[in-house]
Amino acid sequence: MTESPPRPLFNQVAIYGVGLIGGSLGAALRAQRIAGEVIGCGRNRANLEVAVERGLVDRFETDVRAAAEGAELVVLATPLSAIEPLLESLAQDLAADACVTDVGSVKAPVIEAVRRAAPGCLARFVPGHPIAGSERSGAWAADARLFCDHRVILTPTEITDASAVDRIAAMWRRVGALPEQMSPQDHDEVLAATSHLPHLLAFALVEELADGDTPAPVFRYAAGGFRDFTRIASSDPRMWRDIFSANRLALSKQLARYQRALGRWQQWVEQDDGPALQSALQAAKSARDRWQQGDVPPLPETPMQEEHVHFVAEPGGALHGEVRVPGDKSISHRAIMLGALGEGSTRVQGFLPGEDTLATLKAFQQMGVEIHRVDATSVEIEGVGLHGLRAPNTPLDLGNSGTSMRLLCGLLAAQNFDTTLTGDASLTRRPMNRVVEPLRAMGADIETATDGRPPLSIHGRRSRLVGMEYQLPMASAQVKSALLLAGLYARGTTTVLEGEPTRDHTERMLTGCGYAVSAVQDGPFKRISVAGGGRLAAMDIEVPSDISSAAFFLVGASIAPGSDLRLPGVGLNPTRTGVIDILRLMGADIEVEREYWAGGEPVGDLRVRHAPLRGIDIPEALVPLAIDEFPAILVAAATAEGSTRLSGAGELRVKESDRIQAMADGLSALGIENQVYPDGIRIQGGTLGGGRVDSLGDHRIAMAFSMAALRASGPVTILNCANVATSFPSFIALATESGLRIHLENSLEAK
Repeated sequence: MTESPPRPLFNQVAIYGVGLIGGSLGAALRAQRIAGEVIGCGRNRANLEVAVERGLVDRFETDVRAAAEGAELVVLATPLSAIEPLLESLAQDLAADACVTDVGSVKAPVIEAVRRAAPGCLARFVPGHPIAGSERSGAWAADARLFCDHRVILTPTEITDASAVDRIAAMWRRVGALPEQMSPQDHDEVLAATSHLPHLLAFALVEELADGDTPAPVFRYAAGGFRDFTRIASSDPRMWRDIFSANRLALSKQLARYQRALGRWQQWVEQDDGPALQSALQAAKSARDRWQQGDVPPLPETPMQEEHVHFVAEPGGALHGEVRVPGDKSISHRAIMLGALGEGSTRVQGFLPGEDTLATLKAFQQMGVEIHRVDATSVEIEGVGLHGLRAPNTPLDLGNSGTSMRLLCGLLAAQNFDTTLTGDASLTRRPMNRVVEPLRAMGADIETATDGRPPLSIHGRRSRLVGMEYQLPMASAQVKSALLLAGLYARGTTTVLEGEPTRDHTERMLTGCGYAVSAVQDGPFKRISVAGGGRLAAMDIEVPSDISSAAFFLVGASIAPGSDLRLPGVGLNPTRTGVIDILRLMGADIEVEREYWAGGEPVGDLRVRHAPLRGIDIPEALVPLAIDEFPAILVAAATAEGSTRLSGAGELRVKESDRIQAMADGLSALGIENQVYPDGIRIQGGTLGGGRVDSLGDHRIAMAFSMAALRASGPVTILNCANVATSFPSFIALATESGLRIHLENSLEAK
């Protein structure tokens, strides 16, 4: 049986101006199946033919009114000077409920043009500006991934319909962009400084050198600095003439400010004022480095209410193709921490740029560590050594990341400064005594809020750590890692005894950094020991794909008939592969096609095909090896024949949510019989229905129930999904690409 394609966000989209931006958006809309049909319109027929040939649009029209016929979304990607006459021609042809947006880098003049030329569509006009581009132009330059991980600024007016804003924001998210809101006036002021002025300066420098009194051979000897500074002077002159004209007031203000700054620099150079130059150069370098590393302060307001992000997964479908899930979150955290404490430069490749790991990265930047984001998944860390951290000026806000807080608790207990650790509403509700109490037994001075919850006040100057032997009362890699990190600073030897295996990324990475770690089996316990007083060397770290993120796709492909999916480069650390073992016991068809090593970790390419599953009693020995993957595993149990019983999983009660109860409530809402126990749950496999499920802000609950829709009889709506960005920011894009029919709530219902 042939599966029908996912329901599009817009049935028909008309893009006026199929150049770099318009063509890239068309390509992304088609690639992500966001539009049923994309129609390109313009005056250059040859360019439009290229757009069709390259798959940027489905077809084209040269008649502007014909292109708008039936369009549910109209995108204005023409030069600014063409927008008003275009709208005058279209005003009577736009559907009453059609949304209109633009992609220009000036907003206030465009809004005024809409008021004059097509006032009837002003309520459905959502001005937009993707902060992405290139000096190249035309359909040949278009790229479907141009907007991935780039901000898009939306500047709705006071009368713009909220549902239209939601739909345009949803469209940009689906193509991988990061929508934010700003007033039109603020947008134009900001862009005058950050985009329009730099372009003007680049054009001006090249024009002056070409036509001024500079010796003719100047371009012959121009090198990298000149090339980098003037690259954007190769942009379309007509487009930039329009931009400079449209934003002339804000640009003129920035020019005057820049001229004053140039006067100061000229004076410093003429007077050979070395200290002033050094101070200004250092300030500029520091500011740019912070920007390059992603250390950008948030907007004072965030109108996109992320706490209200809800997913809707349509029923049916199958998963196909190849999906490379993001880097392992646990390894990414530890790579930042140990790289910061190493001596020398550490390069991390495959880093997960999720909100949790970025919270760890920013915390170390606040403590004086230079960390450079080379690209989205590559990081360079200039280690300061075990004793080189500096006191942060403010509390360390770790967002939703329990891993960051627990591991840092151990690491910071021995510093010669005091620190406060805090986080979001979810993190400050989670208990921390299981890590705080053993650290106190080592001599750490740590204060907590009521019931052992954050914020945590760590008095490093009052702590005197002494190594000890500690038996884990329950399996926890985070508690073990916190104690081992504290042990690096403690007098004597610190030993952790674990009766059940937990993930050993910390031990592996410490060994890779040249630090001696002893791990021996002693009867029923494994003894992991470190002695204080050593040194950490820098190393290159390759982060494999996260098996916890892969678990959702392993389950989805296992339960959906007709699925055949490949997941390359997944970390197969034996302390993490419980999800594969459990699914195989249930009958899943999962094979490792290629095995290799990366950064001291075993890695493999996984292939998973649909297979009928059966209920089992999950072996308790496998529970610690799959503790983060149980939300996905329990969805598999809901579709399996017979009953599945999970026990010995009390730790699930104190994750981002009470995952046992959250899964029970969600499965009940979808018609699946279950019974909850203090340390587990029994699930009777059956037929999943549609319904609404509350993820309680837990990213793994949200992604697990998204996959449940593959076997559901109706749509599954998952509430409170904003925290998916903490571990898997590209989840919707990759899931949609592989065949899951998922979108944001209201993005279709607003139609």
